[in-house]
Amino acid sequence: MTGEHMYDYVIVGGGSAGSVLAARLSEDPGVTVCLVEAGPADHDPNIRVPIDSPKLFRTHQDWDLDSHPEAGAEGRRVYLPRGRVLGGSGALNGMVYVRGARSDYDGWGQPGWSYEELLPYFLRSEDNERGASPFHGVGGPMAVSDARSRNPSALAFVDAAVEAGHRATDDFNGPDQEGFGLFQLTQRDGERVNSSIAFLRPALSRPNLTVETNVHVTRVVIEHGRARAVRGRRLEEEVEFPAAREVVLAAGAFGSPQLLMLSGVGDADELRALGLDVVLDQPEVGRNLQDHPHVWLGFAHPHPISLISARDPRNVEEYQAHRTGPLTSNGPESGGFVRSRPGLAAPDLQFQCLPVLLLDGGLTPPPGHGISFGASVLRPLSRGRLALASDQPTAKPRIVFDYFAEPADLDTAATGVRIGLEISRQSALKTYTQTPYAVPDSESDADVRAFVRRHVQSLHHPVGTCAMGAVVDAELRVRGVEGLRVADASVIPLLVSGNTNAPTVAIAEKAADLILGRPALPRASVAAA
Repeated sequence: MTGEHMYDYVIVGGGSAGSVLAARLSEDPGVTVCLVEAGPADHDPNIRVPIDSPKLFRTHQDWDLDSHPEAGAEGRRVYLPRGRVLGGSGALNGMVYVRGARSDYDGWGQPGWSYEELLPYFLRSEDNERGASPFHGVGGPMAVSDARSRNPSALAFVDAAVEAGHRATDDFNGPDQEGFGLFQLTQRDGERVNSSIAFLRPALSRPNLTVETNVHVTRVVIEHGRARAVRGRRLEEEVEFPAAREVVLAAGAFGSPQLLMLSGVGDADELRALGLDVVLDQPEVGRNLQDHPHVWLGFAHPHPISLISARDPRNVEEYQAHRTGPLTSNGPESGGFVRSRPGLAAPDLQFQCLPVLLLDGGLTPPPGHGISFGASVLRPLSRGRLALASDQPTAKPRIVFDYFAEPADLDTAATGVRIGLEISRQSALKTYTQTPYAVPDSESDADVRAFVRRHVQSLHHPVGTCAMGAVVDAELRVRGVEGLRVADASVIPLLVSGNTNAPTVAIAEKAADLILGRPALPRASVAAA
């Protein structure tokens, strides 16, 4: 067996969290760090050009997962792209920089993880082109920039939302999340910036950091109650990476619980049924799966401005010369946060608008120009589960979100559809919405709810499968196993109200301090609106 050099810390997964951890831990020259990634290095040019990231879907750089049949979605399987490359899902996501609401973090109820305790870690990571403020940082590795595409239909969507009575906002990460506007993006000079680009690449020259790519980790070696090593395969070669201090799982909300179970940490009866040895009976591993169910409305129009024309020669020339124009589009260029009903403490719906017809979760090319927009249920009550399908490490896990198992989620999603239809009727947007392509048959309650079930998709924000307070403690240590932590979106106990990439980076930032025993950053004191 090769690769048996001893490291202080071995990190599994080079995605949004793992790249941050590798960079931050290796800042200490007194420790050695090994980052193990299943996919290749992130040299594919489709990663850097924002509009091209969907070209990675269903390729070797995508874990290419699907949910199992969803009863709440008419038995459909929902496509779940996840990055299998350095940078992880940050290599193919929509680059939207949104943190969520203050109440999300305060609601976790975990010591050290309130909004004011975590905000300093958001600020430490951030390099916002607008400059520093109580809610934004500068000088950090992660670039945050204003959109450079500014598609006319995405701008019209914001104008229409304001026409419909919603407020406008220029910052979804300020004191108040509510309103409609353009998203800020993790881009610099019109190119994607993810955790690998921002954090890992500048650290690669450090002698105490080793990065191993194309290694499919098969298990964590746990002996006498302590994580000792990470074992995997590179092609047909078995490799092992011993850890003197800790193993840190950063394989995401699907990968981390799967690895725990393959390593003997999970529901004992289910592990034994698959012929796996039980190290720790922990039935909560893989449970508590949460996601933002999203429903897109679609409208065709004749205007040659949608993203299907992004690679017209004139646009390519503009991008090459100025790094502006449609090739910088992240997809969901604009959006907004609203309350589905009065009396809620914070918005419970997030709208996103794409200047293109989005079909089949992005897998089917659109037949012509169009626009798509719709809402996610931000704080769903329904809970899903990830479980092993086999004892084979390369077998894809069984994933069921159980969308709309709780009727209140369907109520909220239906309200989101109705709000979207109202926005579509406003004069600012009419030139783009005169030809309905994917809308309910009518606005009756039955037709709207049927449309929701027929069209619901994942917004690709899975969390919760190794939750703090259940699987890990507030310092992200796996309960019942020494020398093993989880530090990624799987530890989030309650889904945040927005996109999950920025929170995942902040979690990894704080995790690095916890692992190295550094003092927590001073609490931020900022007032809510």
